[in-house]
Amino acid sequence: MIANLIYLLFFLGSVFLPASLSTMETTLSPDEQELFNLINSYRESRGLSAVPFSSALTQVAQVHAKDLMENYTQGGRCNMHSWSNKGPWKSCCYRDNHKNPECMWDKPMEIAGYNSPGYEIAYWHSAAAQPGITLDVWKKSPGHHAVIANLGVFKDAEWKAMGVGIYQGYAVVWFGEMEG
Repeated sequence: MIANLIYLLFFLGSVFLPASLSTMETTLSPDEQELFNLINSYRESRGLSAVPFSSALTQVAQVHAKDLMENYTQGGRCNMHSWSNKGPWKSCCYRDNHKNPECMWDKPMEIAGYNSPGYEIAYWHSAAAQPGITLDVWKKSPGHHAVIANLGVFKDAEWKAMGVGIYQGYAVVWFGEMEG
């Protein structure tokens, strides 16, 4: 009985606590792995280097995709880079005017102990986020494409880490300039 309770507390802690407090290794689902591979294949087709997998950024991506699915309202005043007040993180409302970029950039440090800003791209589909369609939509969006393909303000960024999360209708990818 005590052993079962300890296991349950450990399991719940690894699911609901910030990743920096969890000791479980982060893995990719088949769809997440496919999206990770598609992004790197696309980058390589453009003469860019592949971005290494990041367990820390994947933890943030997976947590955020689930938070979006369970708590985000499409069409509200806050965009998909926002975080609810329903978890062990600081909630924030990220708006399209980008006046509060720390709301997004600091989440990898807060949630996973990643000691560098993170840059997120997010996608939503009412039925399900599918890897190929997700990347196709991002390639057609100037802001998302700039992050993936190192264009515009991201021209000089050297992505050393990428994390992927897909949960039902949401796909979230984080890029970082620090290994990990």
